Amino acid sequence: MWTLPRGCGVCGTPHQPCGSHRCPGFMIPVVHRGILGGTFDPPHLAHLVAGETAFRDLGLDIVTFIPTGAPWQKQGREVTPAVHRWEMVLRAIEGVDYFEADDREIRRSGWTYTIDTLNTFLADEQLTLIMGADTAAGLPTWDRYEPVLERADIAVYPRPGTTRHAVEAALADADFVWLDAAELDIEATDLRAHARAEGSVRFLVRDAVWRYIQAHNVYED
Repeated sequence: MWTLPRGCGVCGTPHQPCGSHRCPGFMIPVVHRGILGGTFDPPHLAHLVAGETAFRDLGLDIVTFIPTGAPWQKQGREVTPAVHRWEMVLRAIEGVDYFEADDREIRRSGWTYTIDTLNTFLADEQLTLIMGADTAAGLPTWDRYEPVLERADIAVYPRPGTTRHAVEAALADADFVWLDAAELDIEATDLRAHARAEGSVRFLVRDAVWRYIQAHNVYED
């Protein structure tokens, strides 16, 4: 799929392409962006497998990892400071040229709502939300759920404890793609608890993330 740029390099019109020509030299591709959001507390291998599977299966141009700022559905729960979660995401995606980290949510004040984030992307970008089955099953409870479905496609990866049938039941009125990703039984809650008990989470997160957790005592009580 292709679209003309906002300006015209032939007629010089600043905002409207010239209607007298459609030169392929002035065509730019529409970006198909996968968005994988979450607290990433910490980012672990299941997140990376989900991003990799979506990139390969859906023909994405880029997968954008967005750590949440102040997730409204986690009010009252302890969330690791954003500076640590951001630094861990940077280390988790290091060396993968089609993965990127985006800090727009942790820079925004107030509660974080997905629709507000989606609306900050260019209108001509094709967006796909990548989420675990457990998250997808709760999608109808999200704030402004319908506009989310209007703005982005949904891609779901398997998660322990939530069946595909449960997701289909929850999203009965919505289309989604079920990703054929390896189902890894890794929970961030368990990783945090294990790290607090001075256990090792190495090989469940990327080595650079593990080293950061150790160096900064991220999960010490």
